[in-house]
Amino acid sequence: MYNFLLNTATSNSSYFIIGIQLIFVVVMIVAMVAISALLGPKRKTKEKLETFTSGIETHGDARKPVAVKYFLVAILFVLFDVEVIFFYPYAVNFKALGWDGFFAVLMFVSFFIIGFTYIIKKGALTLED
Repeated sequence: MYNFLLNTATSNSSYFIIGIQLIFVVVMIVAMVAISALLGPKRKTKEKLETFTSGIETHGDARKPVAVKYFLVAILFVLFDVEVIFFYPYAVNFKALGWDGFFAVLMFVSFFIIGFTYIIKKGALTLED
């Protein structure tokens, strides 16, 4: 019974130290935000309140529809990126897999090449809209 109480006291004291650190961090964050809000400049001019887009003046509405082809390019990037990830286990086990592994990877790559040529023939990568 005494060992159980001793282990509980030890684990509770380590949680107590973590709790003190957590309270200290929260107090420091609140203090820093409050001090910067109190001491910081509060000049609100027209230029400061405008949206900033890399030095380019904004015009129009940002809620315009975007062509689906841009999303298709992003999905293709992820698809071919994942394809490269599947090449790593093959490269590591190249000798152990032998010709059967080579033909399996060749079939895997051929599926992607067929899909890629289909996408190119459909004109999905022409972004001239």
